[in-house]
Amino acid sequence: MGSIKENIDKIKSLIDAAAEKADTEGGEVTLCAITKTRAADEINEAILAGITDIGENKVQEIMDKYEQVAPVRWHMVGHLQTNKVKYIIDKVDLIHSVDSQKLALEIDKRAGQHGKVMDILIQVNAAMEESKFGISEEETGGLIKDILDNCPNIRIKGLMCMAPFESDPKDTAVYFAAVKKLFDTYKKDISHERLDFKVLSMGMSNDFEVAVACGANFVRIGTAIFGERNYI
Repeated sequence: MGSIKENIDKIKSLIDAAAEKADTEGGEVTLCAITKTRAADEINEAILAGITDIGENKVQEIMDKYEQVAPVRWHMVGHLQTNKVKYIIDKVDLIHSVDSQKLALEIDKRAGQHGKVMDILIQVNAAMEESKFGISEEETGGLIKDILDNCPNIRIKGLMCMAPFESDPKDTAVYFAAVKKLFDTYKKDISHERLDFKVLSMGMSNDFEVAVACGANFVRIGTAIFGERNYI
């Protein structure tokens, strides 16, 4: 591993190369640093190196670090419990992990209390792994309709998915391609002002090059930037 800046520069080069295989230009792929367990000084070093977006898996970590981190766009990328929404609704720019009407209704309620329209992504579990959250491809349309019909304080910006871990990252392509196809279907639907499909959040440290080659325009990378996590 190099320095945080060296790692970020290397990842950006790999993103550019992978984007040449897709319709996505490298400059249009957002590199989001996943800062789970990372200290504020590490996060600020990444921001100084050009990171504009950071993602957290846990509400408590957002709350702990929010005042210590330089100005940046915050993303909630982990599973979000309904009783925790109120703590981060005024702090994050995008919630990636919406997978139920119950969660959407709570986000809508809390966003309304703050006078804002909350941007969200629908989390799709393309492989239907029991260990991961998210809904099936077949359920996606129904949840989108429920949100548009019942949640005036939510704007749907696109889809997020986590592919299964594969020893050969190329094996994830089938899942990323399926979600890209779903994304393209809804991207064409501009009949609703709160349906604005612009973000396809796919790919992490192990498989982001495959995800970008399949059309992802937002990747979530932690280990490849900061090194292995220390959970002690």
